Amino acid sequence: MVIDMIKSAHHPSELMAMLKIKFSGKVPHDHKEGLEVLANKLNQRDFCYAALNKVSRSFAVVIQQLPRELKDPVCVFYLVLRGLDSVEDDMTYPAEKRMPLLRNFHEKCFEKGWKLNGVGDSDDYRTLLANFDKVIHLFLQLDESYQFVIADICKQMGNGMADYAERKVNTLEDYDHYCHYVAGLVGIGLSALFSASGLEINRLQQETDLANSMGLLLQKTNISRDYYEDLNLGRVFWPKQIWGKYATQLEEFHNKPSSPESLACINEMVTNALQHVSNCILYLHLIKNPQVFRFCAIPQVMAMATLAKIYNNPNVYTEVVKIRKGIAAKMMIDTTNMDRVRFYMEKFVREIQNKMSESDPNYALTRKRLNRIIEALDDVLFSPENFQERTIEETVLF
Repeated sequence: MVIDMIKSAHHPSELMAMLKIKFSGKVPHDHKEGLEVLANKLNQRDFCYAALNKVSRSFAVVIQQLPRELKDPVCVFYLVLRGLDSVEDDMTYPAEKRMPLLRNFHEKCFEKGWKLNGVGDSDDYRTLLANFDKVIHLFLQLDESYQFVIADICKQMGNGMADYAERKVNTLEDYDHYCHYVAGLVGIGLSALFSASGLEINRLQQETDLANSMGLLLQKTNISRDYYEDLNLGRVFWPKQIWGKYATQLEEFHNKPSSPESLACINEMVTNALQHVSNCILYLHLIKNPQVFRFCAIPQVMAMATLAKIYNNPNVYTEVVKIRKGIAAKMMIDTTNMDRVRFYMEKFVREIQNKMSESDPNYALTRKRLNRIIEALDDVLFSPENFQERTIEETVLF
C-alpha cells in the first residue's frame, strides 16, 4: 500500500480515500497464508470468501457493497464461473477431457464432494478446483432460485467457451459473441440474481441487452488494456478485423508502440468498447437498491477511467497499464448515485476528448460515441422507456 500512496502523494483526496477504505472494516480479510493452507483451516463458507479474495481482490472488495442476502449467491456465482474459466485457461489439461467438462461443468454444482486436482494455470486456481467441494457445499445451501440462475449461466458460458476453444476472434461479430459468453452472461446472471432476491424489480432480469452491455464494457476494457500481458502468455483476444487494419502480425505493435498505426489501433479498440456505455447508464438508472447500485456502478466508472487511461497510450504495448489505486479508491467511495456516475463519466469523456486528434482514422466515430454518452447522462432525467429507445446502439442478439 505504501507504493500506491506514494503514487497518489500529490492527490490528497486519493490518499484519504485509500485510508478510509483500509480502516472502514469493509475490506475483506487479507489472509497471509496461501489458499492451499487456508483450505485446511477454514470452514466451507470462509474458504469461499478467502478464495474470492485470492483470485480477484477487486471483486472481493466490490462485493462488500451488496446487501447481506446477496453476498453468498454472488460469491458462489463468481467462484463457479472462475472454476469454469480455470478449466478453459489450462492448456495443459487434455482437450479430450477439457471440452466435455466445459459443457457439463454446471452439473458438477449439484454433485456433492466433486473436485478436480491439478487443473488451473496458477496456484490459486488449482487450489480452488482442488477444493471445489467447498464451493458446491455453499451452492447447495442457497435458495433454489439462486441455484437455477447460477447453473443456467454456467451451462451457457461453458458451451460458449467450448465453441470458441478452436475458433479465433477474427470479426467484430466474433468479438461480441466471445465477450457475451465470458462476460455478458455474467451481467445477465447478476440481473437475474438481483431480481430473485426481491431487491430489484422483475423487469431487470428481462433487460438482457442492457445487462449484456454491462459485461461487454468491462470485458472489452480488460481485453484492450491487457495486450502486453496476453501477448506474453500467447493469448489473442483482439479481433483481427480491427488490428489487421494496422499490422500484419499482432506483435508489431509491441515493436513500434508509438507509431501512428499502433496508436490508431488501441484507439479503435477503445472506441469499440465505448459503444456500450450508454446502455450501461440506462441499466444503472433502473437499479433501485442503493447497495446493488454501488456494486454495479463502481466497476463501470472504473472501466471508463481505464479506457481514458489507455486511449492513445503507447505504454499499452510495452507494460501493464492500470489506473492509480488512489483513483480507484476515490471512485469506490464516491460512486453512490447517478449524479456521481455522471461526474466521473463526464470527467473521463473529457480526458479522452483532450487526447483526440483529427488525424485518427476513428476520430468521427469516437467523437460520436463520446457525445452519445453525454446525451445518455442527460437523458436519464427523462423516462427510462424513452431513454431506452434512444440509447440502445448496435445491439447483438444472441
